Amino acid sequence: MGELYNRLKEYSQSDYYPFHMPGHKRQNITDLNPYSYDITEIDGFDNLHNPEGILRIAMDRASKMYGTERTYFMINGSSGGILTAISACTKKGDKILVARNCHKSVYNAIYLNELEPVYIYPEYIEEFGINGGIKPECVRAALEENADIRAVVITSPTYEGIVSDVKSIAGIVHSHNIPLIVDEAHGAHFSMHDELPETAVLCDADVVIQSMHKTLPALTQTALLHLNGNIVNRDRIEKYLGIFQTSSPSYVLMASMDECFDILLNDGEKMFEGYMSRMKTLNEYLKEFTHLKFTDSSLKGKYGVFDVDISKIVVSCRGTGYTGAEMYRELLDRHHLQLEMASGDYVIAMTSVMDTQEGLLRLFKALADIDRHIRVYGNKNNNLNYGEYDYRMEKAVVVKKISDISDCKTETMRLDIAQGKISAEYIYLYPPGIPVVAPGEMVTGEIVMLLRRYMDSGLTIHGLKDKKCENIEVVKEEFKTLVFRKE
Repeated sequence: MGELYNRLKEYSQSDYYPFHMPGHKRQNITDLNPYSYDITEIDGFDNLHNPEGILRIAMDRASKMYGTERTYFMINGSSGGILTAISACTKKGDKILVARNCHKSVYNAIYLNELEPVYIYPEYIEEFGINGGIKPECVRAALEENADIRAVVITSPTYEGIVSDVKSIAGIVHSHNIPLIVDEAHGAHFSMHDELPETAVLCDADVVIQSMHKTLPALTQTALLHLNGNIVNRDRIEKYLGIFQTSSPSYVLMASMDECFDILLNDGEKMFEGYMSRMKTLNEYLKEFTHLKFTDSSLKGKYGVFDVDISKIVVSCRGTGYTGAEMYRELLDRHHLQLEMASGDYVIAMTSVMDTQEGLLRLFKALADIDRHIRVYGNKNNNLNYGEYDYRMEKAVVVKKISDISDCKTETMRLDIAQGKISAEYIYLYPPGIPVVAPGEMVTGEIVMLLRRYMDSGLTIHGLKDKKCENIEVVKEEFKTLVFRKE
């Protein structure tokens, strides 16, 4: 067998518990051998690019379940849905209002369509070092200042489970007769229980993209694109779906989606009732910790936060001497708990309806052990300031459009002396894939300092050609020769 296959098999048989996506948590929801139903568009099995039979029935069932006018299956993740939505809602060269904490796929759509972005910024929750929500009044101000904006894109919930006031934002956006696109990749489960935030689908958003695989029991790459209202042209959505989806869609993935909905329709209410009960109990016990802090409903009404997803366990180690990377490694190496991600001084454990009571108990005991150790022996490294960085998102200084950079001459220089230069590369942490710098933006001193903080915290920077993150591609400055005219 191949090395990857052997590694996966070995890992599947280990005791490492997954507090990360996909939401099926490595549990079998079917006994079928995937090779036995990996087919193409043969008779009786419909065609994703022209669904008229079994796939249309499956998508209509999903649409009814979510309460949408039309729902489309996506088998290349939310990224394909975001590319589709932005392309369908804009024309080349249009201006678009974008929440700066959007996923890199939004920036790819901006590049492909040569769009001019206007950025709005989430509030910053200093206590946790995470982004808050997008305030409706910021959207209103940006649209009043830029009457030629043709679409609005926000992310809600964020990677950390922070939900913005989508309904109020939608009302403001619709008063300008333009569409609201919501990246709800981490919210496909919202419709399943009243204890969860209300989905953007029911908050008047025009296009909502969700990743089933992130929070529901479905295979990786499975996603949904929901369409509501009459502002967005359905034919354009379907046209771009045909462009950004493979012409050979996987029946294994589509069957996973259909089976997921079947499980949710038949047993979902009971499953989510138990799941929410376990999560509420866990969150109540986490409040008793003395050093580690956790996001919860107390954030609602502050920092632009409209609601909080309690299925996301965001563990802040600010003030403990730990960095997020160190806590991530301790939970992995010592407790065999694989978390979703680590940032400057927090980590994220993703849960889903498929998490077992035993798994959640393992996480609680591991976190309690760390919290107790800090309480008894003091802060790690006896250094209160270690890891206490400000990871506030810096406002972008946009000099050129992203699409213009491909035509520019570039040069390589050391990152620490690139201040004032125009970046020709993306720089971001992955996950979650939010750019710190996008092509066409100025590299400021604050950004250089922020990147150093990330690296000092043990985090990995992505996007740069130089994998050591010492050098960056910037736009080459060319000066014309000054020629004096003879009198």
